[in-house]
This record gives sequence, C-alpha cells and structure tokens, in this order.
Amino acid sequence: MEDMTFVLFGATGDLAQRKLFPALYNLYIDGKLPNNISIVGLGRSESSNEDFQSKVEHSLHAFSRRAVQPSSLQGFLSKFRYCAFDATHEESYRHLHELIESRENELDIPGNRVFYLSVAPSLVEVITSNLHTSGISQPEGWKRLIVEKPFGSDLESSQQLNMKLSKTFNEEEIYRIDHYLGKPMVQNLETLVLANPALESLLDHKQIANVQITASETVGVEGRAGYYDKAGAIRDMVQNHLLQLVMMTAIYLPKKITAEEIRAKKMEIIESIRPIPKENVYQNVVRGQYESGEILKAPVVGYKDEPGVHESSKNDTYFAARLYIDNPAWDGIPFYIRTGKRLKQKSTRIVFEFKNKLDESDGEGITPNLLILEISPNESISLQVNMKDLSSNRFEPVCINFSTNSKGQPEAYELLLFDAMLGNAAFFAHWKEVELSWKWIQPILEAFQEDLLPLASYSAGSNGPEEANQLLLSDQFKWW
Repeated sequence: MEDMTFVLFGATGDLAQRKLFPALYNLYIDGKLPNNISIVGLGRSESSNEDFQSKVEHSLHAFSRRAVQPSSLQGFLSKFRYCAFDATHEESYRHLHELIESRENELDIPGNRVFYLSVAPSLVEVITSNLHTSGISQPEGWKRLIVEKPFGSDLESSQQLNMKLSKTFNEEEIYRIDHYLGKPMVQNLETLVLANPALESLLDHKQIANVQITASETVGVEGRAGYYDKAGAIRDMVQNHLLQLVMMTAIYLPKKITAEEIRAKKMEIIESIRPIPKENVYQNVVRGQYESGEILKAPVVGYKDEPGVHESSKNDTYFAARLYIDNPAWDGIPFYIRTGKRLKQKSTRIVFEFKNKLDESDGEGITPNLLILEISPNESISLQVNMKDLSSNRFEPVCINFSTNSKGQPEAYELLLFDAMLGNAAFFAHWKEVELSWKWIQPILEAFQEDLLPLASYSAGSNGPEEANQLLLSDQFKWW
C-alpha cells in the first residue's frame, strides 16, 4: 500500500467516533495501513492536536471491536493532526493545504491524498469545488474521494450532485460508500457459488420459487427526525442498501472476476429490474408507519409522537415491494424486499425459497425448503429441510445452521477503508448504479407524493403492516 494523506472532513462527528477511528485503529493493528500515513481531522471547533488525539483514544476505548493495546496506541495516535475548518471560508483551505504539505514533507509522503466526506450533503459541492480551486485536490500523486450517502434525494438531485462531483473528481476517483457492501457476508456473495460447488446445484434457478431480502430494525428514529422525516425508509434504506443487496444477490458469479467485471454485472442487474409505473405502484409496493406498541416488553411511542416529527407526518417508516429482474437467469422469479423501523426483531437476511414438489396431500406439515443467508446481527447460513416424525407421521421443518465467529470478523468500515486506500472499488457504488437505482425509485416517489398509495399503519414490535403479508399471499407465498 502506497504512503498517503487521509483527510477526514467531519472528524468530530458521530460516524468518525463510532466507526472510522476504530476501523483505522484495527487496520493499524493488523498492519494494513501504509508505513507512512498522515491523518488530518477537520472540525468546526478549535482544538489542539493533543486534545484531538485524546478524543480519538476515547473513541477506541468506547467502540473498537478489539481492546486497545497500550504498546500500539501512541504510534497510532501520532499519525493524527487536527485542523479547525469552516467549509465556506477560503482561509480554511489555505491552512489545510499548508498542514497537508508540511506533514507530507515531514514524513516523506508522495502527493497521494484520500478525502473522506462525512458531512451534510449541502456541504459536498462546497468542499469539492474549493478543494479544486485551492489546489488541494491537484496533488502530484493520485487522489480519491470517499462520499457517504445520501447520494441525492431523488433522480434529479442525484444527477446534479454527480455533475458537481465530476467537476473535480473522475468517476474512477469517487468511492461512494454503502456500509452494507462492507459486511463480510455480503462480500462473500460474489464467491459463494465459486467456493461451494454444492450450492451451485442447490441454487438452480429452475428450483427457486422466490427470493426475499429483509432489513428490519427494532429502533425508532433515534434523534434523527430532522433527516429521517424528509427521507423515510425508501430513501434511507431502499434506494441504496436494499437495491445493492438485490444486485449482489442476483449477480451469480460462477468464476473469479475483476472489480470492474463485478460492477458491470451489478449494472446489468439494476438495468434489468422491471420498472413499476406510478399508476401500478399500489399493486407492488406497501408503505407503512409505526404506531405505539412494545419492543422487548417495553412500551414505545408511535412515530408521530417521536421528538421532532410533525403530528401530521405521512412519512414512511416501512417499505415492502415485489420486483422482477427481466433477464434469462431470473425470469419469472419474484424478489420481495422489505425494511422497517420498530419491528419485532433486528435482522438483515436473504432467503431463497425453493419450489415444493410435494404438498399437504402428500404429507402433513410439508413446508418449502429455504436457504437463509443471515447478514446481521449474526452471520450464518441455514438450510431448512423437512424431516418426518415417525410417531406422528407428520413432517417438521428442521434447520441446519452454519455460522462463523463474527466477533473476530473485521467490521464493514475496516474492509471498505482498506479497499479505498488500495484503490479497489469493487464494493463501492458506481454512479450508474446510483442513477439506475433512482430511476427505479422515482415513479414510486411520485406515487407517494400524489397519494396514489395509502400509508398503512403497524404496531411497534410487530412484523409490519398486514398489507405487506397480502402482497405475498396474492402470489401464494409468505414472508420468512
């Protein structure tokens, strides 16, 4: 890995404290950072280098997946410098440029620079344009830009954002981060069949009845009402995370291919997802909002009673949809996706349901075979089969589970930061993926705005609105 400067915009924010600093530290312990790296943290408030390093250390003790090692701590903290920064002030960029060059000269680092924008979307254009005019983003070496979602709020705004980014960075230099693509089980999807020939015959598309992708949460808006009440589940989870999981599930790679080929395969999938005209959204999409209920036997308020949410809000906290991928591999096989807040359990999973050759007339208790890929909170692969209980002459579903020790696994941000610093873009969203995702979402957003789809309600602690069950029952399926 080449030596570099890593510039973190938003270094005093929650994401940096909880995820980025611990990820960098664990990479450091594993010997996966460059020999010479200068990490520059930016924030609005004044702070000394020592105070900033103390904050970094505190975040490691609070959030690192591994205990802090005293022998390695000071070497890690010494890589950090702090710069008080106002994204709208020209003077801030001059100071930043001076600090970057000073550290590069001190550590003999070539002009390789990574810029990580963990900032409000409104600041992205301001920062990238000023990086260019100040000369910071025109180093002698290479440059890379890591951007956190949201990538716009609809098709038009996403296109405008990309146009602004492309004035300063080429597409090959932009790394749009989606932490779902950093989850180990998701990254394993590309080689699941390749490394396990037995699964190739099991995942015969002629035998698959449907595919279900679920990302359920027990939490509510958690103090994010200012953002969430404008975004809703469709923008917060569906356009990015769920559609990325659809792409990763459907690419089906029987051989080892390159990062560029993975991206090309993903784009083939997203291009093949059948559009849903806004007039037909009501037939294929369910949106809901949670009411009061119980989570883990503790009472919780409804969405409209959450702090910062307007009492007349029609924002969606639940989304479910049926979609089809119009290519030969997945022809006629429905994909069902769902996500929601304040649901019964926290789980992200992919379920392949297989066609039944027997029915209830052939034996009581027959249920479909399932292949379940659990992504979080625990990584596992399960196979559900039918076993006959000879005493009752009834079939019972039995699960065979294969799980990993997730405690020793790198976290998503470790894998993604490492790839970005290496220049491996396989698990980052290409602009065309983002644009095509928004093109599929746009008619659904318009249906929401034009009240063409009712807002269903569901109790907190349930599995979601009844309308979502009916979506599958109409195809003679059910959620798993």
